[in-house]
Amino acid sequence: MKLGQWLGLLALIASCYILWQIRQALLLLFAAVVLATSLNRLARYLQKFRLKRSIAVLLSISFLILIFVGLFLIVVPPFAQQFQQLTQRAPQGIARLNQWIDQIETRFSGQIGQQLPNLDINDIIQQLRPIFNQLLGGAGAFVGNTLGVILSFLLVLVLTLMTLAEPLSYRKAFIQLFPSFYRRRVDGILDECEVALGGWVIGALISMSVITLLSLIGLSVLQVPLPLAHAVVAGLLNLIPNIGPGLSVIPPMTIALLDSPLKSGFVLILYFLIQQFETNLLTPYVMAQQVSLLPAVTLIAQVFFATFFGFLGLLLALPLTVVAKVWVREVLIKDILNQWDTNPRKLAAIDTAIHEEYEGIGVTHSQRESAPEHKPEISNNTDDSAV
Repeated sequence: MKLGQWLGLLALIASCYILWQIRQALLLLFAAVVLATSLNRLARYLQKFRLKRSIAVLLSISFLILIFVGLFLIVVPPFAQQFQQLTQRAPQGIARLNQWIDQIETRFSGQIGQQLPNLDINDIIQQLRPIFNQLLGGAGAFVGNTLGVILSFLLVLVLTLMTLAEPLSYRKAFIQLFPSFYRRRVDGILDECEVALGGWVIGALISMSVITLLSLIGLSVLQVPLPLAHAVVAGLLNLIPNIGPGLSVIPPMTIALLDSPLKSGFVLILYFLIQQFETNLLTPYVMAQQVSLLPAVTLIAQVFFATFFGFLGLLLALPLTVVAKVWVREVLIKDILNQWDTNPRKLAAIDTAIHEEYEGIGVTHSQRESAPEHKPEISNNTDDSAV
């Protein structure tokens, strides 16, 4: 290769290395873009009522702040109070468990009863003391991580407000990173990304609302304390498919266990039924209407982003997958792969051969769409409708 090509390759490698080192900051920036896109769609909806954009944006931001404050008041104070009650009632629960063991020993006075343990709160405290010491030793790290989460959250909010204030300027700056002949095409792809992200946000809000309502009704029927707080947590954790529902069942099961193990089991059954309804009926229908994502693709995306980007990647796995799907479809498939052979007769013959081959083994194969040709034009778009 020539010297210029070697320099270009080195510059590409250096750029990839730098992007990898700042991947967490890029994820925070992406989270801000997703949030700004949602607020921008809300602001444009409010503008239909003849409101100025500044007033519509202010109302959107106020609505977001109101949601955060409401969620905090619903979840944090009741959980803190319940945790105090939990620590006070834990010895009572252990004493009750000892009574059940004594009853079983009385009923089964043979070897089974003799093998059952007799729980003593002092012995339990002695055994748990090393764990408490480790927790106290890691308290500094926990506080540091908590401060890091708070600072990251504030950074996302600041970036969201800055992006929402002047979306067109940031959009133009991003488009300028591409060659001039491809800028109009990138502008159209960004429109597709905005539509896809908007669909995902609407679908996620619908799923969260349904899960919250079903959890609230079920926990109220079972008379579990703090049904609204538990239901809100279940709805929020539903943003993390496959993992969030499993985490949301732990607090209500723990609190219900203080009343009776049977009630805790009923809580587990309730959340299992809700999860089955959400997985088999709600999510396929809602996401099919809003965002077409296969369940296997969703799971693979979660594993991939969680492995390389940690918890933040797991949290943003679905919106990242939605955006990546748009870019792969528009750039890789339509603009590269479909342009290798633009002869319609050859494409039709290949599609027919593939269709006949898969039809022989019982697999259907839809005929591919020919991608439109994109002329090399310089983008002069001045619409600030999308972030």
